[in-house]
Amino acid sequence: MKTRAITGFFFVIVMLASVLTGRYVFDVFYFLLAGFCLWEFYGLLKDSAIKPNLPAALINGAFIYLIFALTAYYDDANKLMLLLPVTLSAVAIAELFRNNDAPFTNIAYTYFGLLFTIVPFTFFHALGYLDRVFNPHLPLAFLLMLWGNDTGAYLVGSKFGRTKLFERHSPKKTWEGFIGGMIITIGVAVILNNFYAEVALQHLIWMAVLISIFGTIGDLIESMLKRSLNVKDSGGILPGHGGLLDRFDGLFMAAPIVYAYLYFVTNA
Repeated sequence: MKTRAITGFFFVIVMLASVLTGRYVFDVFYFLLAGFCLWEFYGLLKDSAIKPNLPAALINGAFIYLIFALTAYYDDANKLMLLLPVTLSAVAIAELFRNNDAPFTNIAYTYFGLLFTIVPFTFFHALGYLDRVFNPHLPLAFLLMLWGNDTGAYLVGSKFGRTKLFERHSPKKTWEGFIGGMIITIGVAVILNNFYAEVALQHLIWMAVLISIFGTIGDLIESMLKRSLNVKDSGGILPGHGGLLDRFDGLFMAAPIVYAYLYFVTNA
């Protein structure tokens, strides 16, 4: 428990610093974090018969992230997206030259790794540039709500949890914990409204609801992935907490949904 608390403390400090120390640290930090998450994802497959194309995946992951990140700086950067079919097709083409019994399984996991890790971080990064000028408020609000949801679900679930939420994939999660997490997340949104005047309260509350729902779904999907591969933790980089995928599973589903909401509904 002591190790977990110490790791958690420094994890929070690093994450807060990544958002609050300026746009360049924000840009580079999440580029590297996305890459490490992708690497960890493929590391889960090392003891299985699945052999993803790691070099092609890392190159495509970096390219995808950079293209979307550059759109925050240059209007014409989105034209680079036209190159993605070329770089992504290299994954399938390379499989022609690999001697594997299940080439399409390898291709599928290679693509899924990019979709599961890199793409969500591009949306999280984009939250900082919703007005085309870097503003740390939305990324920070997202992280605080995500932590509020995780903490609330754990505390309420451990105390009052009786009804299983999705026992097949996560036996410890309960409906009581889920509802408690959402209530606490909404509470975080209400508090943040006192400091972030540029975002209306109803939008912060909708952010909280979406983070609670899709953050929980992301957690369940990551649990499903680990169970299918018969692993307990996604890694050991965070003592007492597991791996990076274990810490960011809620972000993977919630970040794209929250960004889409803010972009299309608020056009902030």
